[in-house]
Amino acid sequence: MNARSKTLTWVLAGLLGLMGCRDEQAGPRNRPPPQQQASPQAPGQAPAAGMKTLEAAPADLTFKSGATWAGGTVEYLGSKVEPARPTAGQQVRLSHYFRALKAPPQGWTFFLHVVDASSGQQLGNADHELQGGAAPLGSWPVGKVIEDVHVIQMPNYAGALQLVLGFWQGEARLPVDDRPLPAQPAHDGQQRMFGPRLESPQQQPLPEYRVPRASKPPAIDGKLDDEIWKAAPMVTLNSSMDGSPVSKKTTARMLYDDKFLYVAFECEDADVWGSLRKKDDPIYTEDAVEIFIDANGDGKTYNELQVSPHNVNFDAAFVARRSDLPEAMKWESAMKSAVTVRGTIDNDADQDEGWSAEMQIPLEKLMEVPRLPVQKGDTWRFNLYRLEHLVRRQQIEGQSFSPLFAGDFHHLPRFGRLIFE
Repeated sequence: MNARSKTLTWVLAGLLGLMGCRDEQAGPRNRPPPQQQASPQAPGQAPAAGMKTLEAAPADLTFKSGATWAGGTVEYLGSKVEPARPTAGQQVRLSHYFRALKAPPQGWTFFLHVVDASSGQQLGNADHELQGGAAPLGSWPVGKVIEDVHVIQMPNYAGALQLVLGFWQGEARLPVDDRPLPAQPAHDGQQRMFGPRLESPQQQPLPEYRVPRASKPPAIDGKLDDEIWKAAPMVTLNSSMDGSPVSKKTTARMLYDDKFLYVAFECEDADVWGSLRKKDDPIYTEDAVEIFIDANGDGKTYNELQVSPHNVNFDAAFVARRSDLPEAMKWESAMKSAVTVRGTIDNDADQDEGWSAEMQIPLEKLMEVPRLPVQKGDTWRFNLYRLEHLVRRQQIEGQSFSPLFAGDFHHLPRFGRLIFE
């Protein structure tokens, strides 16, 4: 890239079709590195054609590091973020500065990930060749400073973003040297070195849903024609990636009483279908509506409950984000559900209108409920979702109550607030 900046469209982790229970994490794995080979370059050798080198990093770095890789072979001097506090949608110029202290290893490629600063969950991937391919690590002259400049667009995100960077080869990452003071770690435990943070003064707040107490329980028949549902605020789901409008409308309502949480979905759908028929089948790979509940709001323990157009249920209880799925699926919610289809299910030759679903979820079965019965003013964390296959197993549209800005329905920091009235 040399001194010229090149705009990079950062690849949000995971495709929309992988947002259910499957893990979206991308990039090289944290594996033992292959045997390293030193570059044949001798110290002081002239840089390769097209490579830009400096004698020193700029004095006005907004982030200074000094951390090293591979036993002190390569040093990360720091980065400059311009502007320092970008607003959502603004172009952010990132300038990174490195130096080879010894003959650098060959065959390693630069990576840069954008993660949630609180959870470490990967949100974006800005991997690229340093200086547009003119400065591969193995060609760096010892003692010279390598500058890399690129541009990303600041997302509309509720929390702080952490940049983590390093070098990868195959399934391995170049080892980061531990700092003498453990209280100031150089990396995240996955051989991803800490870089600067990105914090916007204009961050999208978490949405709230104020759920009313039901004067009487609705009939769970999938029809949504009970008078009591009119007392529940209706919300429209939007794109789970950024909150933008979607092509197939989905609305949802919620109610509660001393024993149950009630959830209703109304889905526009021109082709209502589903091939899975057994409890806990992976209906998240097809059309489904879902609710995730983090009752105590700890960002760790949570429940996932889903219903398909064939009224197949999936439920799971996670002790940590994406913890062992077979173990999580042993949990039984005792949920009752019903579905009504407006059209002919599993027939793609005709035009359907859509489908609706009702869920009756026993409160006592949920994980880490702070108190029962639930009281007015209690606040949980939750999200509502729909996976819609605009074309079966293709063109998958992810929808949510609270936008995630990540390709993962399990992104707990972006769960909305459920306030009991």
